[in-house]
Amino acid sequence: MTSSTGTHEAAAPAARTHGCARCGEPVALDVGLCETCNPLGLRDAASSQVHGTVFLAVGLAVLALAVVAHLAVAGIGPFPADVAGVRSDGGVLSISITVTNEGTSTGSTTCRISDPQLRGGGRPAFVLSPRIGPGETITFDHALTGFSGDPRPLAVECSAP
Repeated sequence: MTSSTGTHEAAAPAARTHGCARCGEPVALDVGLCETCNPLGLRDAASSQVHGTVFLAVGLAVLALAVVAHLAVAGIGPFPADVAGVRSDGGVLSISITVTNEGTSTGSTTCRISDPQLRGGGRPAFVLSPRIGPGETITFDHALTGFSGDPRPLAVECSAP
C-alpha cells in the first residue's frame, strides 16, 4: 500500500475476505454482514437457503409462464382444412385453402401443404392463416414459391399452435 507520503507500508497477510452484503466492508468468507450492518451478530442465511429460494422462485416463474401460455391458446382450434383450388400463375402454383376454427377462441393456424404425388410428400410449404373467429370458416389464397408446374392435387393439414 502507498501512504500519502509516498512510502510503502508492509501489510500483514490478510485472511481471505469478501464484501459485506450491505455496505461492501471486507468480512470473513463465512460471514455475510459486517459488525456495523449486523451489530447484534444475528445469524446469516445459509447459502443453501439462498440458493433454494432462488431455485424455487425460478421454478414458480416457469410454472406461471406455462399457465399464461396455456390460457393464451386455450380454446383455439382444431382447424380442419381443405384445398379449395390450385392454379398456376406464371409457372408458380397458387392454392386456395378453406379452414374452419372449431374452437371457442379466435386464432390463426399454420397449414402444411404437400404434394401427395411425390414420394414422402416432397418438401412441404408452411402457410400462416389469417385470424379466424370461433366457429368461422374462411378461404384464403397463397402463392407457393416452392411448387411449380401445372395445377395438380395438393394436400393441406392445419394444426393449432
